[in-house]
Amino acid sequence: MIQVNGFIAKLKASTQSSKCRSPTTRREWRSLSTYEKDGYINAVRCLLSKPSKVRPEGVLYDDFPYIHNQIGGYSHGAAAFLSWHRYLLHLYETELRTTCGYTGSLTYWDWSLDWEALANSPVFSNTTGFGGDGNPTAPNSVGNGHCVTDGPFSDLALPFFNSDDHIHCLSRGFADGDVHGRLPGDKVQPAAIDEILRQPDFESFFMKLEKGPHDQIPNGIRGDFIKFTAPNDPVFFLHHSQLDRLWWMWQQRDPLVRLSDYAGKARHGSEDRASLQDVLPMGKFAPDMHVSDVMNTETGFLCYRY
Repeated sequence: MIQVNGFIAKLKASTQSSKCRSPTTRREWRSLSTYEKDGYINAVRCLLSKPSKVRPEGVLYDDFPYIHNQIGGYSHGAAAFLSWHRYLLHLYETELRTTCGYTGSLTYWDWSLDWEALANSPVFSNTTGFGGDGNPTAPNSVGNGHCVTDGPFSDLALPFFNSDDHIHCLSRGFADGDVHGRLPGDKVQPAAIDEILRQPDFESFFMKLEKGPHDQIPNGIRGDFIKFTAPNDPVFFLHHSQLDRLWWMWQQRDPLVRLSDYAGKARHGSEDRASLQDVLPMGKFAPDMHVSDVMNTETGFLCYRY
């Protein structure tokens, strides 16, 4: 925990005074009705018809993989991993609502419910989900995957993959080691999640979360999910909402301490120590925020719970 007593006292006072009045509740994908799922998917597809905010050409949908690739890499393997992505999720949810008229909240995928057969999860349904694995009879695509040819995003023409301008289909390539079509789930099983939630401090918590569940899901799905342009795949946001949920759950176990517990390396490849006053950059897409602004999901501009 950052030992800056005056700053922490000020943060706690601000938390108490600016608590949001009517927080929304983010729900797990399978708990949504068919109508609610359709509303979410339609809002995501709406982003494909809106102009980019950061590039002279392009669409709003593609801004998120662009930002994640251009800026977000600094947060991986560092304290900012959870806070930067919490802010990104907020911006995504905001665009779904304000730009595309979505009336619900961001949703998450609780992979611990599917860990024994992740590839069969409802999120990969071709009727009430995001489509399934890449089609092995389709041409090879990016990230050792094939084109996804079912579901509501089978028609995507994505403009870049990692640092390359490369128009391609939405790509997935499920693999559990040498076994194709299956996803590994040992690091997202309930026992593994319980161990992560038992971590006594933020630094040990986020490191186990990032190196465990966070890494296993994209390494298994592959395709677009395997690189920093992972938000090409709309499942990225359900995955990261689940990671954010686990952080929220960990914070709720001791909120007096954990709403200001933030420690570790300030950024990837740096030995500088993290601070609640560190900036969360979003480039030209949105104003920079401080870590302190996103520590509590029910204060300031954030207003949600799980």
